[in-house]
Amino acid sequence: MTQRGPKATAERNRTLDLASALVRGAIAAGLGLGTLTVLVMAVWISSPYPDSGPGGVLRAAAGVWLLAHGAGLVRPDTLSGVPAPVSLVPLLLVLGPVWLAHRAARDAAEPEEGRPRPSRAGAFCAVTAGYLLVVAGAAACARGGSLRPDPDTLVFPVALVVAGAAAAGVWTAAGRPFGPLPSWSPLALQEAIARTLFRDRAEAACRSAAAGVTVLLGGGALLVAVALGRNAGAAQDAFLGLAGDWPGRFAVLLLAASLVPNAALWGAAYGLGPGFSLGTGATATPLGLDGTPAVPRFPLLAAVPDQGPGSLLNGAALAVPVAAALAVAWFTARRAVPADAPRAQAWSTRETVRVTLLAALGCAAGTALLTAVAGGPLGTGALREFGPVWWLAGPAALVWTAGIGVPAALLLRLWRLRTPGWAWRRDVPEADEPPATATATPPARAAATATAVEAEAGEKAEAEAVIGRRRRWWAPWRGRGGATGAAGDAAPGGTAAPAASSVPAPGTAPDAAPGALVGAAGPGAGRGDAGFEPYDFLPTDPWHEKDFREARWASLKRGSGGLMADFPADPADPADPADPVGPAGAGAGAGAGPAGPADFADPADFAAGRPAPDPDRPGPTP
Repeated sequence: MTQRGPKATAERNRTLDLASALVRGAIAAGLGLGTLTVLVMAVWISSPYPDSGPGGVLRAAAGVWLLAHGAGLVRPDTLSGVPAPVSLVPLLLVLGPVWLAHRAARDAAEPEEGRPRPSRAGAFCAVTAGYLLVVAGAAACARGGSLRPDPDTLVFPVALVVAGAAAAGVWTAAGRPFGPLPSWSPLALQEAIARTLFRDRAEAACRSAAAGVTVLLGGGALLVAVALGRNAGAAQDAFLGLAGDWPGRFAVLLLAASLVPNAALWGAAYGLGPGFSLGTGATATPLGLDGTPAVPRFPLLAAVPDQGPGSLLNGAALAVPVAAALAVAWFTARRAVPADAPRAQAWSTRETVRVTLLAALGCAAGTALLTAVAGGPLGTGALREFGPVWWLAGPAALVWTAGIGVPAALLLRLWRLRTPGWAWRRDVPEADEPPATATATPPARAAATATAVEAEAGEKAEAEAVIGRRRRWWAPWRGRGGATGAAGDAAPGGTAAPAASSVPAPGTAPDAAPGALVGAAGPGAGRGDAGFEPYDFLPTDPWHEKDFREARWASLKRGSGGLMADFPADPADPADPADPVGPAGAGAGAGAGPAGPADFADPADFAAGRPAPDPDRPGPTP
C-alpha cells in the first residue's frame, strides 16, 4: 500500500475546496432562477387567458431573471415591427440574486471544521464561474422567448454584478478588513491605507456618505408617497385598467412593488433639482414639467406632477437634499468630536472639512450610480430616454452636500466643543491639561482629612444605592440643568451655590482637602453633579505627604530620648513661605485626625521656628 504525502493531501484538499465553491455558485444561481420561475408559473397558471404555453413561460422567467442582474432585454413583437429594448431594471428584484451570490462566496471562503482556510482568490473565482455557468444557460434558454437578452449586456453589467457580489462575500468572510492592498497597487496608496489615521478618516467618510444616500432615498420615497396620496384616484384607475381579472392585478401589483426603489430614486433626483425624463422632450423638475411627456399607463406614474410651472409645494421637495447634507454633517461631527473622548483628541477644522468633502464626494458617486440603474429605455422612439438624468443628479448631490454639509459640520463641531457641552463628558479627563491639585497649608489639609473620610463614606453608601442602575440618555443634561437644584445648595442670600464637580479645576481654594471634591461643602456635596459617578472614589489619604512625614519624624525624635539627630533643612530647598509651620498650625494639625503621628509632635521644634528635617535624606549624626 502507498501512503499519500502531505503535499498530495494539500493539493487534493485545495481541489475539493474549489469544486465545492463552484457548486455553491451554481446552486445560488439555480435558487434565484427557480424561485422566480415558480412565481411566474403561478401567475401563468392562475391567469384565465394565457398567451403562451409552458415553454414560453420558462423563457420569459429566464429573461426576467437576467433582467434582475442588469441585462438588457429586447422585445421583438411590436406594432411597428422594430424590436424595442427593455432596460428598466426593477431594483427590488436585484436584491435576491446579489444576496445569493454574496452568501455563496462567503460560505465558500469561510474555513470548515477540520480543514484549513481556503484560498480567497480561488473561492471568488470558483463561485463566480459557477454562477456565470447558470447565467449562460439561462441566456441560451431565453433566446427564443418574448423577452430576449441582449448579448452585449451579459458581460457588462451581468458579470460585473455577480463578481461584485462574490467579492463582497469573500471580504465579509475575511472580517471586512480595510487593507492591505494588492502588491500591484500604487505604493503611495498602500502606505496611506497602512496608516491607522487614514483608515479612521476613510471609514468616517464612508459612513457619512452612506447616511446621506440613505436620507436621499428616504426623502425620495416620501415625495412619491405624498404625490401618490394626492393622486390616489388616478393611480387606482391605472391599476384597474391594466388588468380586469385578479391574477392580472396580482401581477401588476408585483411589478409595481418591484419598482418601488426605482420610484424612490426618481423622487430623490426630483428633489435634487435635475429631475427625471419622461421621454425625449419632457423633463420634470421642481420648477415644473416642460414638454409633452410620453407616460405609459401605470399606477406609480400617477405621482408625476402636472404640466406647467411648479408651485410652492413642488419647491418643498428641495428639503430632501438639505436633510441629506445635514445628515452628512451630523455623522461627520459625531466622529470629529466624540462624546467619550477627551477634548484634545477632537479633529481640527481642516480634518473636519476634508472628511466632510470626502463624504459629499462619496454621496454624489453613490447617487449617480443608483440613479443610473433606476432608469432605462423602454423603446426606440420617445421612450428611449426614461428615468433620472444620472450625470446631472450626481453633481447636484455633490453641490448640495458640500455646500451645506461643510458649514453645518463646522458649526456642529463648535457646538460639541463648547464649554457647557463638554462639562458633561463624564469620566473623560483632559489629555492636555493634567488635573490641578489643591494647594493648602499642611495644618488645613490635615484638618480636612476627617471631613474627606466622612464624605467618602457617604459617597460609597450613595454608590451602593445606584450601582447597577441603567444610565439614561437624559442624565447628563438633567444633571447639568439641575446644577442649581439637586446638585447645588441654596446660599443664604437666596442664590444657589454651584454644584460640585468631580473634575478638579485650576484655581482651587487653598482650604480644600486633597481628596475632597472641588466645590464640595459637606459630606453629600457633589452627588447630584453631572460628573458624579458611583466609582469616582477619593484619592489615597495624605499619609506620604511632606508635612505628615515631618510630624512623624519629630514624634520619633522625641520618643527616642535625644538619640535621633536634628537634621538641618536643605539650603537649596528652603521652606515654602506660603506654608509656614507655627504653633497654631501644629495645634490644628494635631487635632485633625482621630489618632495619628502628628499628635506626638514636639511643639518646641515648631515654636523655635526650626525647619523640619527631610526624613528621606540622611544627615550627620551628633
